[in-house]
Amino acid sequence: MAKKKRPSSTEKRAAKKAAVLETKRKKKSSLANLVVVLLLVGGGLIFYLLQTGFEFAPKTSAVKPTVSATEVSFPVQGFNDGQARHFQFPTGNNITVRFFILKSSDGIVRAAYDACDVCWREGKGYYQDGDFMVCRNCGQRFASVKVNEIKGGCNPAPLDRQVVGDKLVIKIADILKGSRYFESTKES
Repeated sequence: MAKKKRPSSTEKRAAKKAAVLETKRKKKSSLANLVVVLLLVGGGLIFYLLQTGFEFAPKTSAVKPTVSATEVSFPVQGFNDGQARHFQFPTGNNITVRFFILKSSDGIVRAAYDACDVCWREGKGYYQDGDFMVCRNCGQRFASVKVNEIKGGCNPAPLDRQVVGDKLVIKIADILKGSRYFESTKES
């Protein structure tokens, strides 16, 4: 029976060197994989932000409402620029009802809950893109002239309102009817 030849010190050093170099190669390839994953995640995030208009939460409005015991009123001229204004109304039941008001391209001041019959559970609402309101959840686009006109589906749920003189008036009871859309997005 032949004895196994013991590796010489030179061979041992060569083996150690090869093992160390292989480890460094593995570390480099792991780092390269990490960089690729981070680039993909970053690219996906940028794509998402572009799709949602960079808005995670609706902007609050500079138009200040006047609140009485039964209604909330807004100056009509505050909506002349056609920009949607988002508002919040705390119900007192630990729920905040969100809604928006805009003057559509046909000159009518419209109001709708910042929710719909389909996507309300996601709590994302709508953002404005030109003459359209866009669902932040599914991306559906709704012409401003159809807001407060069409009900159901992913259309912004209409909120009753009335123009009285130079004021847009919304009854608090009508705002509270929208509470069901915001039950899953309770106040902190």
